[in-house]
Amino acid sequence: MNVRQAFSMSWRAIRSSPLRSTLTTLGVLIGVAAVITFVILGASLQAEVLGEVSGGEAERVYVWNGQEEANGAPGSGSRPTFTRHDVEQLEAIEGVASVTPYSPIRVNNVEHAGDTVAGSDAVATDADYFTDGAIGEGRAFESGENEVVMTTRAAEEFEDDVEVGDTVTITFEDGSEAEVRVVGIIEESTSRGPFEGFGESSRIYVPADPFYRTTIESPAAGTEQRVYPSLVVTVNDAEAVPDVRNDAEAYLEGESDAATLLPSDFVIEVETNQDLRDRLNSLLTTLTGFVTGVALISLLVGSIGIANVMLVSVTERTREIGIMKTVGAQNRDVLGLFLVEAITLGAIGAVIGTGVGFGAGYLATYLLDLPFVAPLEWAAVAVVVGLVVGALSGIYPAWNAARTDPIEALRYE
Repeated sequence: MNVRQAFSMSWRAIRSSPLRSTLTTLGVLIGVAAVITFVILGASLQAEVLGEVSGGEAERVYVWNGQEEANGAPGSGSRPTFTRHDVEQLEAIEGVASVTPYSPIRVNNVEHAGDTVAGSDAVATDADYFTDGAIGEGRAFESGENEVVMTTRAAEEFEDDVEVGDTVTITFEDGSEAEVRVVGIIEESTSRGPFEGFGESSRIYVPADPFYRTTIESPAAGTEQRVYPSLVVTVNDAEAVPDVRNDAEAYLEGESDAATLLPSDFVIEVETNQDLRDRLNSLLTTLTGFVTGVALISLLVGSIGIANVMLVSVTERTREIGIMKTVGAQNRDVLGLFLVEAITLGAIGAVIGTGVGFGAGYLATYLLDLPFVAPLEWAAVAVVVGLVVGALSGIYPAWNAARTDPIEALRYE
């Protein structure tokens, strides 16, 4: 019996019990669909998160501090330890274009044209934080002036959208108020770096001078200076980023004010965009692998279903096996017949499951507002897995059928 004849007889057996065949392939179908869906979600999430972390700013190095082995988000829980003296020393490193502070400050509310919005996020920084083209309308603020830059989302939170040139009143956590002029609106409200987390947010940027007021006596300079919890170092050339990172880390961990002011259980973190991308990529890959592993369990259940149905099929077709052997069929013919039937069931489930998985993955990314990333190589992997699952689950039933004694089989009722 050749493969074509075996497939023809197997297909006839599958069609003779359509409901049982459908239920059998359903296990493989669900398993493959679940794996494909989770792989698409993992790849799409990686593309979204890694894209936001990089933000096109390959020339930046991020500096903050945190508890040792805390593994928190960049800037989370950072203490104000980087003085103005540290900023000036970092600016003196070869290849550094600028060093800008990044300090979240608490704002009770913002009022515009009689409309008050509570709970806006505000960040004290310098004008160098905004790269070329970041501000869609207007310009960056000037240090020492009562000026602010807002994201589009923050500007649209009021009944009358805030426009460049408008005046808003900011009430800070200590109850003090400041009337400021809006000089720029950032077109995109998405994260501008790892300190801002992920996704869109309404955020107001104010100049550190005069709105950031936390000071401390610099151990090195001996004068009262502003002290910041985190810094952003911009490098002239992307190729110089590793050297600048190493030089900055050496200074900060050696003779800096931050090293003196830092609590004993805190460490200074100096990471590039690539460092953060690698760390996130590793985390997301591990998470995707774990979830995909859970989905593979349903494939195991599907293979057990095929094995069970094939065993039942062998029992039901005992007399057919006896007749085949009586007219000259060899053990390998019977073995191949049932093996082809099991592989066919697995292949049907894998092909349909692949289509369902890609459809479910597209729907999930659409609902979650993620970019759709389709790892097409997984379509081929799914079909191969379906064939392997069918073959493995059909080996024992086929071997059992091949060992059937023809005399006993003909007596079987």
